[in-house]
Amino acid sequence: MKVHFTTARGEEVTAEAEPGDNLLRVAQAVGMPLEGTCEGQMACSTCHVVVAADWFARLPEASEEEEDMLDLAAGVTRTSRLSCQIVLDETLDGLAVTIPPESYDMRR
Repeated sequence: MKVHFTTARGEEVTAEAEPGDNLLRVAQAVGMPLEGTCEGQMACSTCHVVVAADWFARLPEASEEEEDMLDLAAGVTRTSRLSCQIVLDETLDGLAVTIPPESYDMRR
């Protein structure tokens, strides 16, 4: 299955993924600047992405904990999510997300 990323500079990057993959790990594998400091424990917002509007409703609703972490993220929009909380399945083949301009991976 495919996931389409748009970088803060408007570049398009397509990644291959398998059902069950975590969106954060898929993004990191293709060089997206998502740090994921807490390694998916919802203790940070360094994996914030903006989901394309037509895909947003297809995702399971964000938990209250995820919403709380998104309150701390820069550049949040109505369709923002933490990529560590998105587990890919066949219904998300072709998912499109944008990396916010505020994203920076301190590991680099």
